Amino acid sequence: MAWEGRAAREGEGGGAVAGSVGLSRALQGATTRIGAGWTLLRNRGPGQIQFWFIALAVGIAAALAAVGFRFGIEWLQTTVYGNDSTATIHSFAATLPWYWILIVPILGGFVVGQILHHFTPDGRVRSVADVIEGAALNDGRVEGRAGLASAFASLITLGTGGSTGREGPVVHLAGLISTKVCHLLNANGVTGRDLLGCAVAAAVSASFNAPIAGALFALEVILRHFALHAFAPIVIASAAGTVINRLVFGDVTEFSLGTTSALEFYQELPAFLILGLVSGTVAVAMMKAIFIADDAGTGLQARSGLPRWMRPVVAGAILGAIAIPFPHIIGVGYEMTIAALTGSVLVYEAMVFCAVKVVAVAVTMGGRMGGGVFSPSLMVGALTGLAFGLIATSVFPDSSGAVTLYALAGMGAVAAAVLGAPISTTLIVFELTGDWQTGLAVMVSVSMSTALASRLVDRSFFLTQLERRNIHLAAGPQAYLLAMFGVGRVMRPLGEGRVDEEACWQMIRDGIYVDASATLEAALPLMDRMEVTFLPVVTLTGEDHAPELQGALYQVDALKAYNKALAATAAEEHS
Repeated sequence: MAWEGRAAREGEGGGAVAGSVGLSRALQGATTRIGAGWTLLRNRGPGQIQFWFIALAVGIAAALAAVGFRFGIEWLQTTVYGNDSTATIHSFAATLPWYWILIVPILGGFVVGQILHHFTPDGRVRSVADVIEGAALNDGRVEGRAGLASAFASLITLGTGGSTGREGPVVHLAGLISTKVCHLLNANGVTGRDLLGCAVAAAVSASFNAPIAGALFALEVILRHFALHAFAPIVIASAAGTVINRLVFGDVTEFSLGTTSALEFYQELPAFLILGLVSGTVAVAMMKAIFIADDAGTGLQARSGLPRWMRPVVAGAILGAIAIPFPHIIGVGYEMTIAALTGSVLVYEAMVFCAVKVVAVAVTMGGRMGGGVFSPSLMVGALTGLAFGLIATSVFPDSSGAVTLYALAGMGAVAAAVLGAPISTTLIVFELTGDWQTGLAVMVSVSMSTALASRLVDRSFFLTQLERRNIHLAAGPQAYLLAMFGVGRVMRPLGEGRVDEEACWQMIRDGIYVDASATLEAALPLMDRMEVTFLPVVTLTGEDHAPELQGALYQVDALKAYNKALAATAAEEHS
């Protein structure tokens, strides 16, 4: 019996040991399978179902970042102004002492200047234009360190009286998240761009409770195509962003109008066509003002030797001086936008407030303080539309509907012209206001404003920003793809027997060559001008040293690389 008891106990112990060994082997096997799966995912990319789950995760992360950014602005406003609502900041600021309204933007500009000076190479805030550039030229990646610094700088700007919007830094924050995921997955260009679109869609949806517009904004503005392969994951991410927004803020529209606008259908449509042209003109004036202010700031900085960290400080001082008599310029401007949409502003006030807001936006962005242009364009558009509507309805009272409809249409028309995004802007106006009954009037105004503005700038504010930096995305892939190929990648190197070295040296003596750091964008036009079929590729080591021959760039090789890139782009955009 003792033996039997001992044997039983040994059997139990042996079973426990065997179970422990089995569990260890199971965990080891699971770890091996997970590692193998991760390696496969990095090497071959995610499958369609896997990618949808990744898109959902990216969307949730981007949405949380967007909501966190919004809370950050409100916290900072509460700290410096004593008011935690972006919807009432300007009326509250009007009760504060004038010196406080003046000093807060100056202090904000000082902090912004220090951040940008130490954490960006050029003192420039990264925003939507940089995300578009990343999608087109960098496989969906954006700058990390400079982008994160820009987000903090923009948060401080918006919390301390800067007159811009939050969508620009939020979009770039989303790009930072998708870039990190791209690096983890070793994602290729198509996957990287799709992930970027997912992140941006979720961020926009979470910021404005606008799922349809968020998805279309990512497709229309960031990716600039409507490929079917990108649609499903972007919609999934956009829906996730909206869910996050509604869990935090509730199912409410950004602007509560309270009433539905009425349209005197046939008689009033010509007025909205004219409003579209007026709105397009105002949008162009706003964009040009920003570019003029930026050029003026750069010129003043160069002539005076002003440190670049002082540029936001000067801009903050100007903003503070403007905000003393016009506190409505502080922040994103939602309070004034709502006042315009509800018809609570007189015609002369609408005109003056609109002009002052344009100046304030130009000062903020020209002073390199950061922020976005979407929210300011909504305010400027609503004031433009209201002023136009008050005049139009007073001239033709018998054939006019509600004056607030003009404010709604003007808001969409100016914003669409600035963003160069008529589809997503039309939808975001409906989603922000909850007024779906006036679609025809808004669409007519939006179509006219974008048609006019796109001919006076390079299609949009963002693409014009890039064009000013010699990044030619507005003309399409046939223009910008050449800049993606460095000469060194396409040339035939020396030593392979395919380069006529004697002819190359003769051309170098004649001054006909291209630097190895150049791109096909510079090399192909040079071939055309010189009427040659190849160019020597050299490295320039200094004025006192002869160029060092590295190889030769042949026109046929350059055109093959260019055609292959065009074909890949067309395949992505039509898949």
